[in-house]
Amino acid sequence: MTPKEVLALCREKGVKAVDLRFMDFPGLWQHFTIPVDKLTEEVFEEGLGFDGSSIRGWQAINESDMLVVPQPDTAIIDPFCKLPTLSMICNIQDPVTREDYTRDPRNVARKAVNYLKSTGIADTCYIGPEIEFFIFDDVRFEQTPNAGYYHIDSIEGQWNRGRRESPNLGYKLRYKEGYFPVPPSDQMMDIRNEMMQLMIECGIDLEAQHHEVGTAGQSEIDMRFDHLVNMADKVMWYKYIIKNVARKHGKTVTCMPKPIFGDNGSGMHTHISLWKGEEPLFAGSGYAGVSQMAIYAIGGLLKHAPALCAFCNPTTNSYKRLVPGFEAPVNLAYSQRNRSAAVRIPMYSPNPKSKRLEYRCPDPSCNPYLAFAALLMAVIDGIQNKIDPGPPLDKDIYDLEPEELEHVPKTPGSLGEALQALRKDHEFLVRGDVFTPDVIDTWIWYKTTNEVEQVQLRPHPYEFCLYYDI
Repeated sequence: MTPKEVLALCREKGVKAVDLRFMDFPGLWQHFTIPVDKLTEEVFEEGLGFDGSSIRGWQAINESDMLVVPQPDTAIIDPFCKLPTLSMICNIQDPVTREDYTRDPRNVARKAVNYLKSTGIADTCYIGPEIEFFIFDDVRFEQTPNAGYYHIDSIEGQWNRGRRESPNLGYKLRYKEGYFPVPPSDQMMDIRNEMMQLMIECGIDLEAQHHEVGTAGQSEIDMRFDHLVNMADKVMWYKYIIKNVARKHGKTVTCMPKPIFGDNGSGMHTHISLWKGEEPLFAGSGYAGVSQMAIYAIGGLLKHAPALCAFCNPTTNSYKRLVPGFEAPVNLAYSQRNRSAAVRIPMYSPNPKSKRLEYRCPDPSCNPYLAFAALLMAVIDGIQNKIDPGPPLDKDIYDLEPEELEHVPKTPGSLGEALQALRKDHEFLVRGDVFTPDVIDTWIWYKTTNEVEQVQLRPHPYEFCLYYDI
């Protein structure tokens, strides 16, 4: 869509307001809104000013002025605003130099794609994430000097079997049994259908929706793969839609990786493939029907997995999910079909065009622009340096004997460990100026100061269970 076509769409749909959206550093959409008559063709070239010092991880107060530059090909009529509103995703620029801002996550993703093309390896990277999330009925949480707690609830929750609901109809999903009984046990069917339909109306190509393994409304809606930057844009629309549909029904959605103790967390298994022209480069005659290039790509993913966790599993809560026993891939190995491996080669179809790698470590708390860019850079490094991942591991990793398992590398045990891994291993990310040293340093600083240290400082409720009577 061109600027002229966007303006024509506004007239056709009776648009009254234009919402301009961009990504902050950690990974939340930010926005401001202008009257539709302030959107001109010049705005698409010149941008609009805003205060970048108020955005997490961005500018200092003495250099706060920034520009948002709307991208016409991202224009969508917002499905939730009462006033007819058109929303567009924006790139961020420095108003003095007019250069794209290095800490704009979308810019990092765009640079990763351009770097791929410059290597001559491929011209397209397709990404297909499987995003899991929970739909809850109620959530309360607080942290004060003398109190700290959370409480979540769901009509489906196993813990509500004995609750007086006048009447309690008894359809509560047992832990790890949410995949996937029909209604009435699955009580989120209509909400997921509404989410699915709105996504389709917003131009997102979907494949399926279903209940996930966890009790208490764990869900998944699967998008068809797309180009890397487009898919990161779609992930943001995905989150926006599921949260607002849930709110409409008096419910709440979270992409927090591990909100419930003792049940499965929410992951974001991410499918990756490289193409050159019309040729799928990961298809071949080797193990599991993949090419040697794909094997080297696996080597890059596994070698850099600890550092990748800093972007793909970027919260302290992420490491409550990355533990044995809940289908999370804590062991860094690869396999065909085996879902306990960090890298899986799906075997659904013999069609070479469907051949891809599934990297199972990421979770939906990540900033998709940074996570997808980092994964692509690891894949490129594996291919360029012919990194051998070793033999596949086709056994059930969780059933391995301890002496056999100790030789399988593991994901980091905490966000702090992942950030330390990133500090030691980021040369592959800064190639082609994709992730600048400033981006790496700021990410480590922000996450350490605002998340790792803040969680470490506070007593945990379970510590009272363990130690109060000492």
